[in-house]
Amino acid sequence: MKPRIIVCGLGRTGYKTFRLLRHQGAFVVGIHHQSIPGETAGDVIVGDLQAASTLTAAGIQQAHTLVIAGSKDALNLSIMMQARVLNPQIRIINRFYNTNLGERLDQSLPDHLSMSVVGLAAPVFTFAAMGNRAIGQIKLFQQTWPIHEEYIDENHFWRGLKLSELWEDRSRMMIYYLPVEGEMDLVSGVISGQEIQVGDRLIVGTQPRIRSHRRSLLRKLLKALTNFRQFQQHGRSVVVGAIVLLAVIAIATLTYMSAELSLSPVDALYFSVGMITGAGGNDKVVENAPNSIKLFTVVMMLVGAVVIGIWYAMLTDFVLGSRFKQFWDAARIPQRYHYIVCGLSGIGVRIVQQLHASGYEVVVVEPDSNNKYINTARELGIPVIQGDASFRTILKSSNIDSAAAVLAVTSNDATNLEIALKAKGLTPSIPVIVHYADPDFAGIAQQLFGFEAVLSPAELAAPAFAAAALGGRILGNGITADSLWVAFATVITPSHVFCGQWVKDVAMSADCVPLYVETNHQTLHGWDLLETNLCAGNVLYMTMPATRLYQLWRHEEVCESHV
Repeated sequence: MKPRIIVCGLGRTGYKTFRLLRHQGAFVVGIHHQSIPGETAGDVIVGDLQAASTLTAAGIQQAHTLVIAGSKDALNLSIMMQARVLNPQIRIINRFYNTNLGERLDQSLPDHLSMSVVGLAAPVFTFAAMGNRAIGQIKLFQQTWPIHEEYIDENHFWRGLKLSELWEDRSRMMIYYLPVEGEMDLVSGVISGQEIQVGDRLIVGTQPRIRSHRRSLLRKLLKALTNFRQFQQHGRSVVVGAIVLLAVIAIATLTYMSAELSLSPVDALYFSVGMITGAGGNDKVVENAPNSIKLFTVVMMLVGAVVIGIWYAMLTDFVLGSRFKQFWDAARIPQRYHYIVCGLSGIGVRIVQQLHASGYEVVVVEPDSNNKYINTARELGIPVIQGDASFRTILKSSNIDSAAAVLAVTSNDATNLEIALKAKGLTPSIPVIVHYADPDFAGIAQQLFGFEAVLSPAELAAPAFAAAALGGRILGNGITADSLWVAFATVITPSHVFCGQWVKDVAMSADCVPLYVETNHQTLHGWDLLETNLCAGNVLYMTMPATRLYQLWRHEEVCESHV
């Protein structure tokens, strides 16, 4: 019997997940606050998402899995609690923006898995910016690997090679194989020495490379000190104030020296500075001076008080206010090969963190000075330009002419398109990655405007939600030829369907692709992996069509119930 799955909250991500599960043959029911055109009343229950009556009407007591895909954490939390009251055994896939809360719930509640649309989509945006046309991601060896499709044409360098020649490369994971003729699973092709032909398609995961080159602190400091253009822009008022103050002191010093008061240049300077700043001086200097000098002293004291007050205010604003941060950020903008992230949205800050962790230089453009992620970016040493990225002057100030790529990832689709068009207008050759929330129009926008990638987080995250709903510890996913496949890890128990079998036999009989096996002592990959006999305690990492995953999950449940 197929697992009964309920998808609660049919927004962009939820409805995409709902359609994917139905397309994969799962028995799925949706819950939404309003009716959806084209959907029957039996397929979509309309009502209050957190109400017990609505969940009961959807069959919560008989359901195996509940996918909560709404965009509000508080509502998702309420739905989860109500569902657990009605069905304490139900498995819950919960969407949370607050990842810390999600992790706490995963640790506290059995069969609860938290997922983040931002966390799932951000790596694909990052890979796209690096020039990798990723169709998904997979977590292997404590790294997130981009997954892409290799279409074999006449000029492809893999044409004519045997699948076995690619199998042993540890920097590349063979995920799936779709031959142009007939049907053959990847492992069977590897063992039989199948040659790669024109028209074949291979799904491949590539190990990400971490750049170790980072500019030293000394080089950053020297660049900041030598960047006079940014200093003139942000510190001009402070410099002008200092010049005026020095001019007033110089005038007073020269006047006292020329007034025949028997003052040396040093004494005249000392008296002038003390008198103008209010720090005090030798009052006896002017006691016997002419009335003109006394009047001059009075005027200088008043002028000095005004100049000192204004200059102190400007200096305080520059150092303690936002101007010094703006100057420091502007002075640290890289000259070339950097990534410009426009918009510190939730997905924007994840992209910034991933690019920085990979060793790349990043510049952030954010118009809101109160954005809660600005301090996060600055703590990483990333310069932040406060301004609207749709303005040409702002993009030029980020050194767009020599940048590696521009990512327009604000929360507004129209703004993102405007930024992307401005970027292409300034630098036609620069790669532009655009965030577009509506998955139905993301592809249209890419086709119409010709950007390198127009990505929808809902489109990217929905397969992961669908895969998780079908069961297993999901490590990655993708869609090939309208078929959803998933990467997951399964622990081999004495009652496991794979226990006691050879990995190569499991692969050919279950139409899965083994990635590697963790034993008590080592990690096995390549040919050693295929010749491994699975025993209790092993962890097998593999990919499998989602349509077969629920069969494995169901078998495990039956086995566990008899243990």
